[in-house]
Amino acid sequence: MAVVFALFLTGLFFSNQAFANEQPFKQWLADLKNEAAGKGISAKTLDEALTGIEPIPRVIELDRRQPEFTLTFRDYMDRMVNAKRIVKAQTTIRANAKLLNEVAAKYGVQPQYLVAFWGLETDFGRLASGYFPVIPALATLAHDSRRGKFFRGQLIDALRILDGGHIDLARMKGSWAGAMGHFQFIPSTFNAYAIDYDGDGKRDIWTNNKDALASAANFLANSGWQRDEIWGREVKVEDSFDFTNVSLKIKKPLSAWQALGVRRINGKDLPKADVMASLLAPAGHVGPKFLVYGNFRAIMRWNQSQFYALAIGHLADRIIGKGPLSTLGPRDEKSLSFAQSEELQQLLIDAGYDPGPADGIIGSMTRDAIRAFQKDNAIVPDGHPSAEVLARIRAKNP
Repeated sequence: MAVVFALFLTGLFFSNQAFANEQPFKQWLADLKNEAAGKGISAKTLDEALTGIEPIPRVIELDRRQPEFTLTFRDYMDRMVNAKRIVKAQTTIRANAKLLNEVAAKYGVQPQYLVAFWGLETDFGRLASGYFPVIPALATLAHDSRRGKFFRGQLIDALRILDGGHIDLARMKGSWAGAMGHFQFIPSTFNAYAIDYDGDGKRDIWTNNKDALASAANFLANSGWQRDEIWGREVKVEDSFDFTNVSLKIKKPLSAWQALGVRRINGKDLPKADVMASLLAPAGHVGPKFLVYGNFRAIMRWNQSQFYALAIGHLADRIIGKGPLSTLGPRDEKSLSFAQSEELQQLLIDAGYDPGPADGIIGSMTRDAIRAFQKDNAIVPDGHPSAEVLARIRAKNP
C-alpha cells in the first residue's frame, strides 16, 4: 500500500512523530524476528511474513481517529444502530436461526447479541475479508510509540496463526488494527478463543460462519456472559440526582438505585432483582442514562468503549422488537477533536487531576478526572468531555 508519510490530522504531523524515539524500522523488525524465532515461530513463516514489509502510515492515522473517541454519542448511535442496520439484523437472525440457536444452547449467548456483534463488526460478514494486510499493519502499530508493547504481542500471535495453518498469508487481511474475520478477532483473542466448530481442523473465522459464530460465543461465555440476564436498560433520574454516582467504578444493587431516584424510562419502579448495576450518562446529564449490568461488562471485554457496548446492547434490543431510545442527547453538540481531547487531558493534569496519559483518548480515568473538576467548579459532575468543560478549564489555566 503506497501512502506518503506526510499526514496531517487534528493538528498532529505524523511523518516524524508517529515513529519518534524508536529504532529504525528495519533494525526493529530484525529484533522482532529473532524474538519470534525464540518463541517457536518457524523460519519459513518468519521469512514469508516479514520479508520486505514496511510501515503503513494510514494505519497510524486511523489509530488516532477511532469513531468511539471522535463522535458524539448521537452521531455514533446514528451511524451504528440505524434503521437499515436494524432491518438487516432482523433478516440475518432469521436466516441463521438454526445455527444461532445451536450456538446459543452450547455457549449461553442469546442470538440477538451475536447478531449485534456481527453487524457492528463486519456488517454481518460483508466486510469480513478486511482491507489491510495484517502482518504489516500490526508491525506498524508495534513499532509506533503509543501502544507498541501491546501490538508487538499481537504481531507474534498473528505469526502463530500463520504457523498453525489456519489461513495463508495472502488471505490474512483485516482491519487497520489487525482485527480479523466475521467478528474482528485480534490475534491473541483468536489464539485463546477461536473454535473449530465444524471439526475440519481449522479455526476459520474468515469464511466459515459456524466457526465464526461459535468463536464469538466462546469468547463472551469466557468473559462472564450470563444467559439469563440482559445487558442493561435506559432509565430516567430525578432532577436532584447526584451525578457523582455516574461511573462504571460504582456498582450498586437495583434497590439502591431505586432509593436514589432512578426509575425505568417509563417512570415505573426498577425490577426487584438481586442485580448489581452501574449508571452511565454517555452524552452528559442532558442525554440518555443507562443502568448497565454484568453482560455490559462482558461486552466491554470485547471493546472497551462505552459507546460501542451501548450500541451492541441497543441493537440487540431492536433486533427482538424493543423500541428506540427516548433521546440520543443534544442535536447541536460538537465532539471534541483528538487534539482538543489531548489538550483537555493535559490541562487536567496541569490542574492537579489524574486523567491518565494525555493521549487524546477519553476513557474512564479521563471521565473521572473531568467529574472531579466539575464538582470542584460547581458544574454538574457528569464526567462528560464537552466543549464547555474544555472552555472552563482553559479559563482556569490561561
